[in-house]
Amino acid sequence: MKNYKYIGLLLLSIGFTSCDVNNELDEIPVAEEAQVALNVNGLDFSKYVSIGASFTAGYTDGALFIAGQENSFPNILAQKFGTEFKQPLMNDNIGGLVYGGAVVQPPRFYFNGSGPERLNAVPTTEMTTVLTGPFNNFGAPGAKSFHLGVAGYGQLNPYFGRMASSPSATVIGDVMAQSPTFFTLSEMGGNDVLGYALAGGDGVDRSPNTAANLNPSNYGPNDITNPNVFASVFSNMVTTLTANGAKGVVANLPYITNLANFITVPYNPVPLDAGTASALNSGYATYNGGLLYAAANNLIDANEVTKRTINFTEGQNAVVIVDEYLTDLTGYGIPSYRQATEDDLLILASSAFIGTLANPNDPTTVNGIGVPLADKWVLTPEEQLAIKTATDSYNTTIAAVAAANPNIVMVDFKGLLEEAATGITFGEYSMTTSLVTGGLISLDGVHLTSRGYALMANKILGAIDAEFGSNFTTATGGLAKADDYQTNYSPLLR
Repeated sequence: MKNYKYIGLLLLSIGFTSCDVNNELDEIPVAEEAQVALNVNGLDFSKYVSIGASFTAGYTDGALFIAGQENSFPNILAQKFGTEFKQPLMNDNIGGLVYGGAVVQPPRFYFNGSGPERLNAVPTTEMTTVLTGPFNNFGAPGAKSFHLGVAGYGQLNPYFGRMASSPSATVIGDVMAQSPTFFTLSEMGGNDVLGYALAGGDGVDRSPNTAANLNPSNYGPNDITNPNVFASVFSNMVTTLTANGAKGVVANLPYITNLANFITVPYNPVPLDAGTASALNSGYATYNGGLLYAAANNLIDANEVTKRTINFTEGQNAVVIVDEYLTDLTGYGIPSYRQATEDDLLILASSAFIGTLANPNDPTTVNGIGVPLADKWVLTPEEQLAIKTATDSYNTTIAAVAAANPNIVMVDFKGLLEEAATGITFGEYSMTTSLVTGGLISLDGVHLTSRGYALMANKILGAIDAEFGSNFTTATGGLAKADDYQTNYSPLLR
């Protein structure tokens, strides 16, 4: 009790003493952040133009629409440059295109709470309506490297057709008509492999230097562009853009197989109970027996028999695929089937196909299980290697051209995507390539979110500083802020 008494007296003393003290504390002054003026070190941004494909256009969530265009990385750059920048805006925030009232390109995706879903709305942008230019953003979704010099390309690509100066115009011709003082040339080469990848390798690798492969007019829409064709086109394009002293930025290419479109669907997405697994194994018994026949006749070895044998078990199971790289045994009545492994990549669209019925009246015709997946749904290791080899060749050209020309600098977009595989910091966010939750890749699994495009813009500004001596990275308001850019657009945005 004695101790408590002393404590009480002490508190009472403090209370009485405080009556004679001024309790109004002086306000602590907040230090003002030092303002750093922008110094462009002589760079001329008065006529900035951007050349590229879907990333340049601001394509996101599977479509082009106003909000995405306004958050395109070139538009973000133009705001930092303090220059006028005109874009061929769509009619709405629905996305998609119509031709004579008929929908020819679907609306954008939105997040429905569990995954991507197309907006239940009708596009209003008529693809044949030509807008009044001139424009600064020459991003044309779908454009391959060699397309930019094709006369009349607007008749083949409606996105360019909406802004082309004439029916016979070329992209690079319309660009140079603006007399650019600064430019960005981005994702050139991306679509030269992307069509092949999105088609599950259902195209032709034109890398061998044959006469046919060196002539792009022979190419199909999903073919991989010959690296020598790319090198010639890219080099000539940079020479043209810098001929009058313009400075600019080029970007190298990431490995597109690291994007969410190719890493989201697992190779073994099929859960089976023991009874169903046994029934499926019975259905493939004849096929498996054919493999033993082929081995006995020295048509394939034991390793290929193991690779091609199909066996389902209770639990998660790998899908069955058609693999054109297997030994061709179709003459013996043995199709080129095998089960997928972790080395195979299933494209995102396969998630809506696997588990459906090839024949609605036959419950045994489950796609991916009873019916093998066609080549267009899967990238095998051989197809992935073709994409990587071509991409490496394109990047070698881009790096060499950048190193040889003092008017341009290369930004390492490939490195950015590789860093994002485990998490790249932007503001208070750690952004990854995961679908929906990663924050970097939009709902189509390929293109960036608006926050991703802002990060890309900042990487470009950093490269400009390093090469040309400007100070965007340290100037007040010189860089885009992550919180100013979202990762998902509301379905109510129309």
